[in-house]
Amino acid sequence: MPYSEILITPMREDLTRHGIMEARTPAKVDELLKPGGGTVLMVTNSVCGCAAGKARPGVAVALKNTSNPPDVAATVFAGGDVEAVAHLREKYLAEVPPSSPSVALFRDGKPVWVLHRSQIEGNDPLTIARTLMSAFDEHCVKQTV
Repeated sequence: MPYSEILITPMREDLTRHGIMEARTPAKVDELLKPGGGTVLMVTNSVCGCAAGKARPGVAVALKNTSNPPDVAATVFAGGDVEAVAHLREKYLAEVPPSSPSVALFRDGKPVWVLHRSQIEGNDPLTIARTLMSAFDEHCVKQTV
């Protein structure tokens, strides 16, 4: 059973107010992660303290300060967008242990980098932001033909 929207709306807004779009359905996840879709940052948001105090602020700082942002930044909410999260994990992150919060970078629908909860818990938001910006620099640089 999903969390109450009354409870999680402020936690959703911690990301959406920074321009991160919500992927609340399996169809939206598929739309964002379609082949040829470029680079997509997908944040699996959650109600836990490490999401609130570390992951969400780290993502916001990284997106604001990077020179190589992903083409799209999106989020699903564990415990809120139940079907979307399950679809993301089963179809796109099947080789990655489930984790919330977590952050994954995709290029053309394929995962290229993942930040797991265990890598979030022991770090502060600025360290997480620097880690994300490094991943952006590696995976989100516009490719020239």
